[in-house]
Amino acid sequence: MRPIPVDDPAGRLGRWSAGRGPLHLLLACRLRELVDEGRLPAGTPLPPDRAPAAGLAVGRTTVVAAYDLLREEGRLVRRRGSGTWVAPGGGRGPRRTANPMFVNLLEPPDGVLQPACAGPLWAPPEYVEAHRRALDRLGGPDLGHHPLGQPELRAALAARYTALGVPTTPAHVLVATGAQQALALLVRALVAPGDEVLVEAPTYPGALDLLREAAAVVRHSPAGDGVAFADALTRHRPALAYVMPAVQNPVGTTMPALERRRLARAAVGAGVPLVVDDVLAELAFAGPVEATAAHAPEVITVGSLSKVVWGGLRTGWVRARPALVERLARFRAVHDLGGSVLDQLAAAELLTGFDAVRDRRVALLRERHDHLAAGLRREPPDWAFDPAPGGQTLWVRLPRGDAASYTQVALRHGVAVLPVMAV
Repeated sequence: MRPIPVDDPAGRLGRWSAGRGPLHLLLACRLRELVDEGRLPAGTPLPPDRAPAAGLAVGRTTVVAAYDLLREEGRLVRRRGSGTWVAPGGGRGPRRTANPMFVNLLEPPDGVLQPACAGPLWAPPEYVEAHRRALDRLGGPDLGHHPLGQPELRAALAARYTALGVPTTPAHVLVATGAQQALALLVRALVAPGDEVLVEAPTYPGALDLLREAAAVVRHSPAGDGVAFADALTRHRPALAYVMPAVQNPVGTTMPALERRRLARAAVGAGVPLVVDDVLAELAFAGPVEATAAHAPEVITVGSLSKVVWGGLRTGWVRARPALVERLARFRAVHDLGGSVLDQLAAAELLTGFDAVRDRRVALLRERHDHLAAGLRREPPDWAFDPAPGGQTLWVRLPRGDAASYTQVALRHGVAVLPVMAV
C-alpha cells in the first residue's frame, strides 16, 4: 500500500484545518473521511508523528491525539515500534450504526415484537383520506423541488404555531423528511468539531449519533430538570443545547411551565441556540403542552407528524429564524432537493383536522400505558417505575443487573427493547 507522502501530507489532506474547533479533531475528521470513503484503504501506512507535524505546521501532540482518537474508533492500528496504519476493514465505506434503535429498524422482519421502535403501527384512516384529497390537487404547473418545503404545508404550520401563541410566518418554517433529518441539518449548520453541546441524560439516541458524527463534545444535565439545564447552559455557554421539555424521550417527563420559561429565556440571554424537540409534545395525557417558543420566539423548534399520525409519513420541520431556515434549505438542497410533494400536501390536509387525530392517538396511548403499568405491577413487582405523563415510552428501573444484558435475554424471548444509551 502507498502511504501518505511523508514530505507532503497536506497534498492528500487538503484544506483540513479550515473549520472551527481544536486542530487534532479537525485532523482526525479529515483522516476519518479518507478512511471511510476508501481513499485510505485497509493496510495503508501513515507517516510517523513528526513528519506530518512538520508538513502541516502543527505540534507533534496534535498528530498523536488525532491518531489516538482514530485508533480508539477502530479505524487505525497503532503499535509502538511498528508504526500506524489503517485498520482491517477501516476503508470499506462509512461504518454501520451501532445504535440499537436504528439497528432494530434495519433488521428484516422476523417475528420479534418491536417495542424498541415506538410509533403507530397502522396509518389512521384520516391519513389515507388526506392522501386521496392531495392526489386530486396534483397536476398543476409545479417543478416539484421545494428545499424549503411545499409552500402550502409551510403556511399551514406557520398558522398552527401562530394559533399556539408563537407568531410565525412561512419564512420561519423549513419542512424536512422527518425530525431526524431536521436535527441532522441543525447539527450540520450549528456544530463544528470540538464544539460543546449540552443535552439531557438520558436523551434521544438519534440525536447522540448525530453529535458523535459531528465530533462534538457532549455535556449532559439530568433529564427533565429545567432548572439544572438552564444553569448548565448559562455556566458552560455551549455551541448548541438540545432538550425535550415536554414528554421527554425516553424518561417521559414534562418540565413545569415556569422551568420551560426560565430555560428559554436563559438560552436567549446566554446567546446559546436552543433546539427544542417537540416531536412528542402533542402526546401528553393531560392535553397539549404550551410551546416553549411561546416564551422566546428565538428558540429553535423541531416537530414531526410521525408519532401522532404514522412513522411512514416522513414529514418533520424546523421553526427558526428566517436566516437560519434559508441556511438549512441550502444544506438540504444538496441532499434531496426537497421531499415528496404528495406527502407534504397530505400533511397539510391532516393539519386541518389534526386535533381530532391527536386526541384519538392520545386516548389509545393512555389506555395502553395503563394496561402495561398494571401488568408490570402485577407480574414483576420488584421493578420500579413512575407512571408516564404521556408519550410512548415507560422508564423502568431493574432491581438488579444491567439493561444491556436484559435486552439480550428479552430478545431471546422474542421481544426487542432498548437499554439506556450512554451520553
